[in-house]
Amino acid sequence: MKRLLLLGILVGSFLSVSAQNVTVDGRLQPLLTEFFELCKSYNIEYYDKLFQLESIDVVNTLTVSEKGSTLGMLRRDEQDNVVAIDINWVAQLDPEILKVVAFHEFAHYFLEYSKHVCDDCGRIMSVVNSSYFEIIREWDEKIKILFENSPAYLKKQQEVGITN
Repeated sequence: MKRLLLLGILVGSFLSVSAQNVTVDGRLQPLLTEFFELCKSYNIEYYDKLFQLESIDVVNTLTVSEKGSTLGMLRRDEQDNVVAIDINWVAQLDPEILKVVAFHEFAHYFLEYSKHVCDDCGRIMSVVNSSYFEIIREWDEKIKILFENSPAYLKKQQEVGITN
């Protein structure tokens, strides 16, 4: 009986580990860790969402052109479920640009931003950012805006208000 119980625990552990197999590019891992620390400080759940992904990766498959480039995107499956967060390799040309692009894409998924907040207004969730460096100079303020205006945070605040 003990062997059967032990075998059941081992099989269950294996299945839960294999079901939580998301690949994270090492170049993005420190940024993702920083993002998750902020999620914790704003009491935003991220763990379950993370393991619904296949990957968070730097890729060379996104558009790069003179007319405009796609620096990041959420990749979806046929059922429109997000399966990956892709960051264009071009964003790596500067660590500050990479940070803004990564946080932008992380926010789409983990903070539930389904839309951009403006075309080019100097916020992390802009469609286009003319100056990534201005955002970095005001990083703490931009992060506060990003999190406190996020759909995930606002939903959490409503839930807290309803239960109090």
